[in-house]
Amino acid sequence: MKETCLLCLMFLFVCKSNQIGLTVSPSRSQFFRGESVTLKCEDHSSAGWTLRRNTSKGTRTLCGSEWGSADGSSCRIRYMYPLDSGVYWCESRGGGASSISVNISVSGGSVILQSPVLPVMEGHDLTLSCQSQTPPSKPSAAFYKDGSLIRTEPTGHMTLQHVSRSDEGLYKCHISAHGESPSSWISVSEKPRTISPPSTTSAPLLHVWLPVGLCVLVLLVLLVLLVLLVLLAVRRVLRKSEADGSNEITYSEVNIIRRPQQPIRRSKEVPGPEVIYSTLR
Repeated sequence: MKETCLLCLMFLFVCKSNQIGLTVSPSRSQFFRGESVTLKCEDHSSAGWTLRRNTSKGTRTLCGSEWGSADGSSCRIRYMYPLDSGVYWCESRGGGASSISVNISVSGGSVILQSPVLPVMEGHDLTLSCQSQTPPSKPSAAFYKDGSLIRTEPTGHMTLQHVSRSDEGLYKCHISAHGESPSSWISVSEKPRTISPPSTTSAPLLHVWLPVGLCVLVLLVLLVLLVLLVLLAVRRVLRKSEADGSNEITYSEVNIIRRPQQPIRRSKEVPGPEVIYSTLR
């Protein structure tokens, strides 16, 4: 039965689709000094999660006790300083699991780069915006990657289409007469691999039903193993009971008939009372 319980746990682990995630609101990686931000651990299980961070002020510091105000699985920083720049992540209360980490930068200047706080998936478009704390007369902005100029956009927005792993790097922007933003690392996550279907019309069906079919198959295997274990247990009990009862002799319906006492004969031998056993099992 222990093996069955272990397989059940494996089944729940394989079929479980919800994973811990960290959300940042507003959803960007750079903030102006004095702005507020709310970080939340998204999870549908009953496990408790806390928020931690690494900054220049300390490592693995806990929300609520050393920074920010905690409210359940969320944490809010009401007034951000440049010293709040660092790496943030969710961690289980036992310390056995953690979420993906995010980098947050707090600018002491007047320009920030609005970029995704979470990794961008391969093949998706990436939009970057250069924002000034005071609206510029000319929103034109220059965008850089790893210190090299990519291009200048007159609208202050730049879109990279169908990004790949080669687009990962440090990005920043510059607005003339306003200044330069801090640099932010932008990650590109690998696109999930799927089994190529024989035709394009069956691709959506395979993509949806393949994980479900695997979970159903695992569940059927577990049910068969459970039935086999129950049958083996019953068989073992029956064999044990048969072995224990094979050496026993049971007497039932034993009638003892005692004849009336006969007059004493003069012979030398005096017969005693007769005992008759009937229906002997």
